[in-house]
Amino acid sequence: MLDGSGLNGSGLNGAGLNGADTLPAGHAVDDLAGIPALSLVSLSSASLALASAPATGPGLPAGADQAFAHAHLDPVTLSILAAFAVAPGQMRPNPLSAANFGPEMYHEAWLETRPSPGGDAEWRCLSEALYFEARGEPVAGLFAVAEVILNRVDSDAFPDTVCRVVKQGTGKRFACQFTYTCDGLREDINDIAAWIRVGKVARAMLDGAPRNLTGGATYYHTNYVAPYWSRVFERTASIGDHYFYRNPA
Repeated sequence: MLDGSGLNGSGLNGAGLNGADTLPAGHAVDDLAGIPALSLVSLSSASLALASAPATGPGLPAGADQAFAHAHLDPVTLSILAAFAVAPGQMRPNPLSAANFGPEMYHEAWLETRPSPGGDAEWRCLSEALYFEARGEPVAGLFAVAEVILNRVDSDAFPDTVCRVVKQGTGKRFACQFTYTCDGLREDINDIAAWIRVGKVARAMLDGAPRNLTGGATYYHTNYVAPYWSRVFERTASIGDHYFYRNPA
């Protein structure tokens, strides 16, 4: 993401390549949910970095969230998203209530027990953000990033849906909140295993999993940069490769 006031002194504000995102080329994955087998390519995406000032412009028109959210994705990636889609009103049943989510949810073993995920536009937008911005993070790191996005949804200072939060500022110079939405690079979902993994986290969070990792954070950046706002905001957590913050006001 680019800082709303322009380029941070260190370049992209909090952005960088996630070293865990690179996979060996030519390794195939099996067919899944009707998706043709894909060859894994070297993957790289800019890590999430959030601007210090919330955008104040209008949100998306009603009903436009889904189309706008995925407008930058290529046809193959869109077909993968569609394979996991669930029509509105036909959400897959959640086998766990919010009360059943415990500390074990932050471990790979718990995530592996979860059913194949799916959902509507909100689930797809959250899954997409986790995939492109944090898929190399540990499970707790994925949940922490999801917390920030959902905390923004609940805040009066940010848009009121996941899709609008993720796409906030897209198309405006130095205003996008998530780098992958405006870095000019093609965004391909080539790692199906990673997509399922982040989708499970997104599903759990939208199903009511607690937000107890980041202390109400609405900002974060990678731990190898120091955006100017990190000296002003209150740091609430350090998880994986990210530091998390909330506005002291």
